[in-house]
Amino acid sequence: MKKLTIEQIVEAVRGELLLGELKSEVTGVSTDSRKAAEGDVFFPLIGEQHDAHEFIPQAIEGGCAAVVLSRKPDEKQVQDYNLKRESGPAQGALNLILVEDTTRALQDLAVYYLSLFSIIKIGVTGSTGKTSTKEMLYRIFSEKYRTARNIGNLNNHIGLPLTVLSMPEDTEVGIFEMGMSELGEIDLLAGLVRPDIGIITNIGMSHIENLGSRENILKAKLEITNYFTPDSILIVNEDNDLLSRKDVQGGYKLVTTGETGRSSFIISNIIDLGEDGVEFSIEHKEALQTFRLPVPGRHNAYNGALAVAAAVSCGITMEEAANGLLKLEITDKRLNIKGKNGMKIIDDTYNASPDSMKAALDVLAATRGFRKIAVLADMFELGENSDGYHAEVGKYAAELPVDLLLAVGTQARHMAAAAEEILGKDKVHYYKTKELLIDAIGSMISSGDVILLKGSRGMAMDQVVKKIMEMN
Repeated sequence: MKKLTIEQIVEAVRGELLLGELKSEVTGVSTDSRKAAEGDVFFPLIGEQHDAHEFIPQAIEGGCAAVVLSRKPDEKQVQDYNLKRESGPAQGALNLILVEDTTRALQDLAVYYLSLFSIIKIGVTGSTGKTSTKEMLYRIFSEKYRTARNIGNLNNHIGLPLTVLSMPEDTEVGIFEMGMSELGEIDLLAGLVRPDIGIITNIGMSHIENLGSRENILKAKLEITNYFTPDSILIVNEDNDLLSRKDVQGGYKLVTTGETGRSSFIISNIIDLGEDGVEFSIEHKEALQTFRLPVPGRHNAYNGALAVAAAVSCGITMEEAANGLLKLEITDKRLNIKGKNGMKIIDDTYNASPDSMKAALDVLAATRGFRKIAVLADMFELGENSDGYHAEVGKYAAELPVDLLLAVGTQARHMAAAAEEILGKDKVHYYKTKELLIDAIGSMISSGDVILLKGSRGMAMDQVVKKIMEMN
């Protein structure tokens, strides 16, 4: 990150300097006392179960240059902090800055830090496909610009500020994934970043338990436009039933993608290559370009089109965008195909919703192998219609060339029941717990199989992947 003085930080977070020197500098930001390094400013955040203020001594001992805190230390604590400072690797005085709320202070510092840049800012949200689209944007824009983006899952009210504050000083484009589970959360993130371009990948079922309806999910996603100006751009896949032009129009520029022939960027000739990726074409104005993605899934053609639309809106050619997409890499636990003992394991254990389950099953069906085995676990936060959504996924799996369905979890019994009506009892097995599945799976799989594993994050299906990868 760019160096910041204590004076800049005090002003940005509207804090009070309790101890230190205004001209001192920091070179990094940390919210984890175990990772706090020399030159960092440490923010001890307060959560529902933990108050990181108790770990301030550990952060100081690690070398952090400053602490932004909301609990005013007494004289004995200050003495202890200074002793920790002296025993650590850092040089110079310790800086203590008092604020009302450390989380809000972290966000305020991110807003200030971003104001020091003159960059293109792109926000990405949607029920599914956010991370894939973010990575596609990153690969495309990196062809021409020095580009920064969220690493991993840093897409919430804490992760996004940390992403901003980690941006190198030569950054020219910032790509910011924005996650949410409630109304108002995207508004907060959009207010921090104020994107020039917003992308909504789709409106699905994720978090419908919290929001009540897909219409409310759309309302929450559209919060990404709350700080738009007339020159800002919203990009959507208008093939999604809730992302038609009439649903998303506003006081900003609208760019659409889709297969209908009416879109700004028209998708055609999608060829699913199974594990080898997907090919597709995009027509824009009078130009036609073929694209190849080295990641599986027909659905990624739609994500790719959104990324291309954003790139072209920023002056990148479709040919340059095609070159960038060729360099796309799989993110861990997202349709990541691994090999073990002659088997192919499709690790898509990061999370799950009805739409992403179906997309993953399509990948399974398109991947070459002797038998196709789907290992599917509960999907969370689906509300009062959860039973029906699970049954819908089970029916969808059974109507594909799936040879065996292993369902695990309380709600997954509805998947199993729906699939059993089509496939029969011999091809469907239900396990109430992940542990029962782990005990049995070794006898259910063999060389030549293609095995998809997917479920909501709380089901920890990555542990089943680990079990399979450890088998002799």
